[in-house]
Amino acid sequence: MSTVPEANTTPTTPAHQHPLALRPPRAWAWTGVAAGALGIATIQASLATSINWAASAGDADAMLADAAGKQMAFIVFHVLSMLTFLALPVFGAGLKRRLDQQGPASGLHGQVALGGIMLTTVALLLGSGLNTQFALGLSDPSTYVPESVAFYTDWVATIPWLWVGTGLSALAVAAASLRHGAVHRWIGIVSLIFGLLIILTGVSPFQYLAGFIGPVWVLIVSLGFALGDRR
Repeated sequence: MSTVPEANTTPTTPAHQHPLALRPPRAWAWTGVAAGALGIATIQASLATSINWAASAGDADAMLADAAGKQMAFIVFHVLSMLTFLALPVFGAGLKRRLDQQGPASGLHGQVALGGIMLTTVALLLGSGLNTQFALGLSDPSTYVPESVAFYTDWVATIPWLWVGTGLSALAVAAASLRHGAVHRWIGIVSLIFGLLIILTGVSPFQYLAGFIGPVWVLIVSLGFALGDRR
């Protein structure tokens, strides 16, 4: 009597279904959390560099003297803005991949989301680009033409605040969520609200106000992907 060997009933897990492989990578989302928090801190550091306009309006020498007393604030602003600059592209790349994976095959949502983040990254780089020339040198104000420092204070108080690009990113996430179900609905609703607010402030003459809103959107959405996204 022949014996038929029993089939192996031990469940096997294909390589592509390994438990670790089933967990979507979250490093990009946690980097986004860092970018959002650092972005908020960058705006606050920029506020700390603001000169006393009531006491120095129209007086470049007074502006130079005021700025020289805030040298450490300018240095802190530089470090924070550069850390934000380094973190944002990683978040943007991860966001693009996430939207490309779950969105429609021919959709532009991921590309637009990444593009908006990169525009904001460029604004941060340009906004901190004069720091090397001024932040350290303010220890000796006599080496500067007062008008150049007056311009620098305006630059730091405006350019790094141009987070309007994140409005494009937020609306791309909203469209991917609310039209195609590629992202959790609550993330889509939050992105729609923040995206509209960022775009509205961006197209107004007060476009720097987007700096108050953009980093908050990055922080909330990246936390949503890091803690609540199971796809």
